[in-house]
Amino acid sequence: MADITAAMVKDLREKSGAGMMDCKKALNETAGDMDAAMDWLRTKGLAAAAKKSSRTAAEGLVGVAVSGTKGAAVEVNSETDFVAKNDQFQQFVRDVTQVALDGAGDVDAIKAATLPNGKTAEDTLTTNVATIGENQSIRRVKRLEVSQGAVVAYVHNQQSAGLGKIGVLVALESAASNDALQALGKQLAMHIAAAFPMALNEEDLDADLIERERAIAAEKAGESGKPADIVAKMVDGAIAKYRKEHALVSQLFVMDGKTKISDVVAKAGKDAGAEIKLVDYVRFQLGEGIEKEASDFAAEVAAASGVPQQPAPVN
Repeated sequence: MADITAAMVKDLREKSGAGMMDCKKALNETAGDMDAAMDWLRTKGLAAAAKKSSRTAAEGLVGVAVSGTKGAAVEVNSETDFVAKNDQFQQFVRDVTQVALDGAGDVDAIKAATLPNGKTAEDTLTTNVATIGENQSIRRVKRLEVSQGAVVAYVHNQQSAGLGKIGVLVALESAASNDALQALGKQLAMHIAAAFPMALNEEDLDADLIERERAIAAEKAGESGKPADIVAKMVDGAIAKYRKEHALVSQLFVMDGKTKISDVVAKAGKDAGAEIKLVDYVRFQLGEGIEKEASDFAAEVAAASGVPQQPAPVN
């Protein structure tokens, strides 16, 4: 049997919202596998749908920049939130975001590009690590461009212009006026920031993710005791609902809670007198998908001072 620690139980409880004893049982049932334990809780109806990747687990900034029909988003990570407030770090994020906007489509291309200071981004990053005193890294980048129309940006929890915790880009292909595209793009970007779609269309959803959801739905439906044909329909219904809720175009618009995003775009095109196509989007949330090691500040201070920390009393 796997050694289930109190820290593991606490971590699962924070991720799932389930009770402590249920979390401990889930970990015991799954030999300490955190993802499997989350799925076990969900099959028992003890946890809401997991959006593990939406949890902020690293510090730094997301930068976004747009210019007409193109836009770019970059995530640069640091060890603490203090660095995100550092002018030197913020300028670096702005510079590498501009490099991405100008054409660098991956992290390696950004690192090799020359910044306004005359040094490459990689050399500048090395200098920043030495002078600021924290490890930093360019984690990811995505660039969008349309032949006609606009790419619209939105930053949630903005730290300063173009920098924040969540950065969103929306690519709209259309001959409609820029004012109409900017208005629609801003609304869609705010929706994306809040609703966290996993793909543009239902068919774009990750196949492995769908199969995992199907397995969960099948186990839950199987526990109902209903005939096999009814169970199969229950599973199909659950997957259809999951697809609609996680694909952007079929999500319900957060502004009214009843209109599909595809219908919002269609109406905007009709009002603008020109068809508008939502061709792509980017949603970067700082630290999503990164597991961050928990830090015990008291233990760190004790270790640094050479004074052993006294164990906490057990109630």
